[in-house]
Amino acid sequence: MSDLITVDLVRLDADLGSDKHTVIRALADVVGSAGRASDVGRLSDDALAREATSPTGLAGGIAIPHCRTAGVGEATLAFARLAPGVDFGAKDGAADLVFLIAAPDGGDASHLKLLTLLARALVKPAFTDGLRAASTAEEVVALVSEVVAPAAVPAAAPAGATDAPAAAPAVRRSLVAVTACPTGIAHTYMAAEALEAAAARAGVDIAVETQGSAGSTPLSPDTISQADAVIFAVDVGVRDRGRFAGKPVVSSGVKRPIDDGDAMIAEALRYADDPGAPRVEGSVTAGEGGGAGESIGGTVRRVLMTGVSYMIPFVAAGGLLIALSFLLGGYEIVNHPEIATNNTVFNLPDLDALGLDHALFGSSLLAYLGALLFVLGGAAFGFLVPALAGYIAYAIADRPGIAPGFVMGAIAGTTQSGFLGGIIGGVLAGLVARYIASWKVPTWARGLMPVLVIPLGATLVSGFVMLVVLGKPLGKLMTSLSDGLDAMGDKPGLAILLGVILGLMMAFDMGGPLNKTAYAFATTGLGAAATSTDAPELKVMAAVMLAGMVPPIALALATVLRPSLFTPAERENGKAGWLLGASFITEGAIPFAAADPLRVIPSIMLGSAVTGGLAEAFGVTLRAPHGGIFVLFAVDGVLGFLIALVAGVAVAAAAVITLKSMAKTPAADVATV
Repeated sequence: MSDLITVDLVRLDADLGSDKHTVIRALADVVGSAGRASDVGRLSDDALAREATSPTGLAGGIAIPHCRTAGVGEATLAFARLAPGVDFGAKDGAADLVFLIAAPDGGDASHLKLLTLLARALVKPAFTDGLRAASTAEEVVALVSEVVAPAAVPAAAPAGATDAPAAAPAVRRSLVAVTACPTGIAHTYMAAEALEAAAARAGVDIAVETQGSAGSTPLSPDTISQADAVIFAVDVGVRDRGRFAGKPVVSSGVKRPIDDGDAMIAEALRYADDPGAPRVEGSVTAGEGGGAGESIGGTVRRVLMTGVSYMIPFVAAGGLLIALSFLLGGYEIVNHPEIATNNTVFNLPDLDALGLDHALFGSSLLAYLGALLFVLGGAAFGFLVPALAGYIAYAIADRPGIAPGFVMGAIAGTTQSGFLGGIIGGVLAGLVARYIASWKVPTWARGLMPVLVIPLGATLVSGFVMLVVLGKPLGKLMTSLSDGLDAMGDKPGLAILLGVILGLMMAFDMGGPLNKTAYAFATTGLGAAATSTDAPELKVMAAVMLAGMVPPIALALATVLRPSLFTPAERENGKAGWLLGASFITEGAIPFAAADPLRVIPSIMLGSAVTGGLAEAFGVTLRAPHGGIFVLFAVDGVLGFLIALVAGVAVAAAAVITLKSMAKTPAADVATV
């Protein structure tokens, strides 16, 4: 490998032009005349294109234009000491010391590494004074090589040198940052580079996560945990913000670091030492948002749960709207959606002619409103599988995966493959989009990748596979599953067994993978039964929600019946458990299970299993995916709903009291140990 800089690449006290564009072209010619450029025009064009994204002028009369280009075959550094200086966009005026860094296209990030090394050196007056005082090109090469070369090849110890006590290394500060703009194309990356350069000048380590259109690589949990503070330079929301919970935070729009990155770095360092500084809200959840250390199982769970979490609002809106439509217009409204489009409040439907004799109070107005809600709810449900597939793809490939993922969700509807087709189509679209995003493309094509190449390519490839290869098999499998669920509904024993199994899953990990799997099964089934009045999927939804309500309420009841078996903290948690359970927030039982898992978890599993089985036995149906007792209007079989809930709560509370009573030492006795 050739030296990064040679005397042929140095110009001293040179007049290379009156503006930065002329200077950059002149330095590109210098690289070419030294035999280091295969295409001088390409080199200058790429350097000017990079300069157009954000100025490379630094404080103190320095400029570092740089690029990755096919115009060179190896990393090259050219230097010019200008007379007179030229404006490169720095706030303090013209630059007289200019470095052009050219890195080969498709290679590693050597030009950014050089930029960091040079920037750190350029904040030292001794280095810049040496460049300004140098009388020969050889002196410049020696100065620069001393800064850059040690990073690539550590210098060997002189022959005969004796070991000497090493000076204790200074403790380096470290920061993390997230940059994002609405389009995710330009400012996202400009802000990241500005922060990296500012951190280099300050001698601070920084890791930046760019949440842009071309995707992002999440910061690892270890990197985040070791950071002293975090910078959010965003014009949109920070994805997976909870990963940074508790960290001192500096927040701004995406343009601030481009204009004043040094001040942001300094502010972040001050906040790191200030106990009263603003901090990211919440608490860290292990594995949230993925990262380098995420397990395969964790990745699968995160991907699927991302799709489910974004799908739930469509289920909730659609389910509640359709439930309200049945309340106002009766179940027959499902056969007359045209009322919403053929009538107005000034031209109400003729209920007798339509045979709608179950509208609330026999009101034509309420029947019309019910039809409107039914149409709205059906439209919301229409997005259920596309949203599931789209955001599964998003979890895999970031923003470039959303469009092909949504299309695969729509294709799942076309092929009648339902939520199974949505899951598989979303995964396929995400993987293809992620693969295409990894392609190395010329600089001029990078802007086209997230808006044209990735969505077009991923949609074509994954769509072909879904329609030609997977569509019919998945459709048949979905039909078989639906028929099997219908058969279970016709056989009470099997339906009760299903309710028991779902109840056990809901209580076992209280919001964990098994709980979420059961909930996802219920909500996706709820979408499939959007316009039905007595589908088995509606019974599954009722069993799942009832079973999830049991643990917090049962433990709250136990703290009231036998308070001596619980610590003061648990008794306080029990007070909140009533409302959490009534609202279908199973996680309200976690503090109890964490303190005494061997007695609490089996008890609540038993109670939830009883409730799930009874819900199926009573034929309770539910059209809302969440809400607990606050969505009783969406329940068909309210008496069975309440009996199943009370029975499960009673069984779980009795079981936990019995098991805790068998302990040798009551919990209250050890509460203050």
